[in-house]
Amino acid sequence: MDKINRRDMLSLLGVALAGAAFMAGPGSLFAAEAQKRPFALAQLPFSWIPKNLDQKDIGTTAYKGYDYKGYGCSFGVFYGIIGLMGEIYGKPYSDFPFTMMEVGKGGISNQGTICGALLGGASALSLFWGRKERDPMTEQLFRWYETQTLPIYKPEGKSIYFEGDLPGTQSDSVLCHISVGKWTYASGFSEKSEQRSERCARITADVALKTWEIIQAKMDGTSVNWFEKSASRKLCGECHDTGKESPILKGKMECSPCHSGAVGTQNKFKDHPSPN
Repeated sequence: MDKINRRDMLSLLGVALAGAAFMAGPGSLFAAEAQKRPFALAQLPFSWIPKNLDQKDIGTTAYKGYDYKGYGCSFGVFYGIIGLMGEIYGKPYSDFPFTMMEVGKGGISNQGTICGALLGGASALSLFWGRKERDPMTEQLFRWYETQTLPIYKPEGKSIYFEGDLPGTQSDSVLCHISVGKWTYASGFSEKSEQRSERCARITADVALKTWEIIQAKMDGTSVNWFEKSASRKLCGECHDTGKESPILKGKMECSPCHSGAVGTQNKFKDHPSPN
């Protein structure tokens, strides 16, 4: 049997230790290194400075951005603000991987949750301000969306999907599922109709313009009209906010679409259509 020298023995020992660490899991192998991690890429948060833009350009870009390669509302709003800054002013705005905002389409990958247009607007705000400044601005945007009759925007020239006027509705919700559902019910157009696509393209412009209004006010040191909590949110908060009798409430959005107490709200998944 061949003898193993000291160098070979140390090499074998190193392999054995590495194997043991691997068997214990990748976390064990890199645990020591992870503890040293300085999060160097996060040392300058919220360091971008907003630059002036033309409102007309924002609306047009966001509206057309909705249709661009089918990327949808979140991309349209975000590119309508940050993309324009990149085209006009260059770096750092031009360095953003804009296609990632496509994830917001259809209420985040067609899940029907938060309206993608609002995700795009809130994301644009978050490039410039941390939570203490951003949260009130985001709340302003979201409350506006809940309470306005949308769409407002009317494209100049040829429309993308449908020419002419469209009916507007008040969503009372920041959720794509409810916003689109209320509009299709009231308008009579289906979710897959060209009219609904046109509606969402125009709302993309509406949200981009409102987001810019909030940004512009912040830049100018002025303020925009404040939207208070809804009546239902105030009522529910009397019992369910932090420090109250049953502190279980998380969030600030309108409560009534999901918690109206109506039979239809509570059991459509079980008893629909009604046997009566």
